[in-house]
Amino acid sequence: MPDLAFVLAGFVVGLVVGLTGVGGGSLMTPLLIFGFGVKPYMAIGTDLLFAAVTKFGGAVGLARSRHIDWPIVGLLSAGSVPAALITILVLHRVGPASAGVQAVMTTTLGIALVLTAAATMYKAIKGKQAPRHIDEAALAQATKPLHWAQPVAFGAAIGVLVSLTSVGAGAIGVTVLMLLYPALPLPRIIAADIAYAVPLTLVAGLGHASIGSVDWPLLGTLLLGSLPGIWLGSRLVRIAPDRLIRMMLSVLLAYAGTRLISL
Repeated sequence: MPDLAFVLAGFVVGLVVGLTGVGGGSLMTPLLIFGFGVKPYMAIGTDLLFAAVTKFGGAVGLARSRHIDWPIVGLLSAGSVPAALITILVLHRVGPASAGVQAVMTTTLGIALVLTAAATMYKAIKGKQAPRHIDEAALAQATKPLHWAQPVAFGAAIGVLVSLTSVGAGAIGVTVLMLLYPALPLPRIIAADIAYAVPLTLVAGLGHASIGSVDWPLLGTLLLGSLPGIWLGSRLVRIAPDRLIRMMLSVLLAYAGTRLISL
C-alpha cells in the first residue's frame, strides 16, 4: 500500500499548483528534502517528472476549457527547453551527486525560493489585481508582449533555473507572466504557466532520469495524490481568494528558502 503521507503531500501540492500555478518545485522539493529526508539531487530530479505529469493533468483540463493562450506558451518554450537541455548536458559532465554540485543546487534553490517569496508577497500586498475576465478584442492585445524576444529570454533563464533546482516553472513563471502580460486575466496567466511548464519539466526530468537522479517508486506514489489535487485546484481557481493564497505561499517559500541556504 502506498505511503499515505506521500499521497497526501502530492495531493496538497497538486491542489496549490492548480489554484495558483505555483508550488510544484517550490513546495515539493523542500518538502521531500526536509520532510522525508530525500537527497537534494534526487528530490530535484524526482520532482521535475512529478511536475511534468501533474501539470500535464492540469493542462488537459485547461486546454479543453480554452483557457490556454498557446502563442505565449510557444514563446516561453522556445527559450526554456533549449536552455534546459544545455543545463542537463553540463550536469552530465560534472555529475549531480558530487558534493560541490549538491551544494550549488541547494544554495541556488534556497535563493530562488527567497526571491520568489519576496516577489509573491509584493504582488499580493502592493501589486494590482489582475483582471479575472476580458473580452475577445482586449484578449488579443493582452497576449502580445512588447517584443517577442522578451518571453524567449525569460524562458531561457527559467529553463536553467528549473533544471538546476526544479523551482521556477511555476513560482517565478507566474511572476514573469504578470510582468510581461499585465492585462491578461489571472486564470489565463496560471493556465499559460501550467502549460509551458509541461515540456520544460519533462525535458529536464528525463535528463535527470538519464543520470540516475529520479526515485521512480516515490514518483508514482506522489502522483497518486497530485493528479486529483490539480484537477480540483484548476476548477477552484476562479473563486479562490488569490491575494490570501499568495501571501500564505510567500511565507512558506521564504521559510523553505532560508533553511536551504543555511544548510
